[in-house]
Amino acid sequence: MKAIEINIKIRLKADNELDEVEKDLIEKAKQATFRSYAPYSNFSVGASLMLDNGKTITGSNQENCAYPSGLCAERTTMFYANSRFPDQKITALAIAARDTTGEFTKMPISPCGACRQVFIEVFHRQKAPFKVFLYGTEGTYIIDSPLDLMPISFDSSYL
Repeated sequence: MKAIEINIKIRLKADNELDEVEKDLIEKAKQATFRSYAPYSNFSVGASLMLDNGKTITGSNQENCAYPSGLCAERTTMFYANSRFPDQKITALAIAARDTTGEFTKMPISPCGACRQVFIEVFHRQKAPFKVFLYGTEGTYIIDSPLDLMPISFDSSYL
């Protein structure tokens, strides 16, 4: 049997270690949680992304009583950004969440598999990585590329 080793790097920064641009992007993701529509899970997620033209786009999770009909904050934000600015690359994405008590999560939350798959599609479409910031009150994970979130991924080369 042959073993394949995959190494990824995830950095953890405290709030006081973040630069002003990172803090601003994370703050916008945090504020987006207050625009979430989450009456069923009471778990509010916000996302904020930076485009290479300097514009920032935000979004939040939108639930539906027919659960599969809702949409995560990450995909809401990315799809909106691409529909408005199809020629702009995403340079960074921040994600924050408030739990069922209404408080921001202590540990950073991780994107679901569907969102990770969209990250991979965006990565391939724009032919460039983007940073992902996963916010928690105890620190922020920083991932340099969506490939680090899903190192073995499905893409159009399989079609």
